[in-house]
Amino acid sequence: MPRLRKGLVQVYTGGGKGKTTAALGLALRALGHGLRVYMIQFLKKGFKYGEISALKQFPNFKFVQFGRGVYLKKSTARDVKLAGKALEHSRAIMRGKKYDVVILDEVNMAMSLKLIKVDEVVSLIESKPAKVELILTGRGAPPEIIEKADLVTEMVEVKHPLLEGVLGRFGIEY
Repeated sequence: MPRLRKGLVQVYTGGGKGKTTAALGLALRALGHGLRVYMIQFLKKGFKYGEISALKQFPNFKFVQFGRGVYLKKSTARDVKLAGKALEHSRAIMRGKKYDVVILDEVNMAMSLKLIKVDEVVSLIESKPAKVELILTGRGAPPEIIEKADLVTEMVEVKHPLLEGVLGRFGIEY
């Protein structure tokens, strides 16, 4: 099985569209080269994403969700517990060294919503095995996370059809 020579930390953040999609594009590239990818979604559950359905066809792609299946406007104790489980699961996956790419989708939002502590994620980054590529997505990446990252991309919304009343479209936004 191929392994990365050196794994880095990438952050996709900002108010624009495409953070999860960028991470999934990276996953597709990695899978195409025989690498193993594990995606952990904080805050999401149950929604059927076309990209996930396609990637599940790859035997080297694993995926788990730790949300309640609702858009969080106000967090609850249950949300804190689920985010904590997601973070602990992330640690276990990285410690296992079985996967080349680990994606923590919406982890930045989990920190912004104070479901998990920034220093816990910093600690996770610091404990990352040398040959694991770690991807963190979501709006509002804290400065401490940006400082620890090797690559940071900020998605900036310039124009969005939602402002014209066009909702997410099957096969395009999900």
